[in-house]
Amino acid sequence: MTEIVLDIIGDALIDGLKLVPFLFLTYFGMEYLEHRTGDRTQELVRKAGKWGPLLGGVVGALPQCGFSAAASNLYAGRVITLGTLFAIYLSTSDEMLPIFISEKAPVGLIAGVLLAKMVLGMLVGFIIDIMFRHQHEEPEHIHDLCEHDHCHCEESILRSAIHHTVQITLFIMLIGIVLNLLFHFVGEDVLADVLRDRPVVGPMVASLVGLIPNCAASVIITQLYLKQVIGVGSMMAGLLTGSGVGLLILFRVNPDKKENMKITGLLYLIGVCLGIMINLVCK
Repeated sequence: MTEIVLDIIGDALIDGLKLVPFLFLTYFGMEYLEHRTGDRTQELVRKAGKWGPLLGGVVGALPQCGFSAAASNLYAGRVITLGTLFAIYLSTSDEMLPIFISEKAPVGLIAGVLLAKMVLGMLVGFIIDIMFRHQHEEPEHIHDLCEHDHCHCEESILRSAIHHTVQITLFIMLIGIVLNLLFHFVGEDVLADVLRDRPVVGPMVASLVGLIPNCAASVIITQLYLKQVIGVGSMMAGLLTGSGVGLLILFRVNPDKKENMKITGLLYLIGVCLGIMINLVCK
């Protein structure tokens, strides 16, 4: 038994190490993009006005570290609308893109998921702005976007890329160990049947995982999909609610805790409903 467990752990560690070069190159490119365009992108969102959800859906899909955190700060200062906040939350891919790239997922799959998240984020954002238009207030204040040190604004591109690569590699190794142990002792087919063939329960569980304000959430969801443990509806449900540290920052900077709870609940509900709809369409 001990030998089997050690072999499983060793295999997971080796698989994780194989991804390091791909992860590093991906994060280096993402950090370069953020350092070059981050401030300009945030300024565009501030000035978008009623077109905020459209622009929010686009920029949320860009591989920029911590943009959901910036959006939370902007919403807390009533610089952007609630619909724009949701558009950014729903389109944010967090760690999905680096995992897909490092695992050499088909380009069509990556583009399809990014496009779906972006379009759904826009549509939901516009609907929310129409429904809650009267609640939007004039700007009161803008929090320092780097105050909470979630986007590593002061780090060099190289240092930040290394930081993310190490962090996500460790997450991948840990998740790989857990999944391999489950596959071995429970059975991959049994586990896949339990999670994949649940058009309603699957998205409900995945959306809940996505709400975890940590990059581990999107890593877990993406890995489970790539290993064919969950279907496309559950994957999309988890990735739609996976807004990175956005919710964590929202609870920290927005004084209205009741509103924060409503936003979290609505985000979860949207993720579940869209996940179920995708399951029905793709069945």
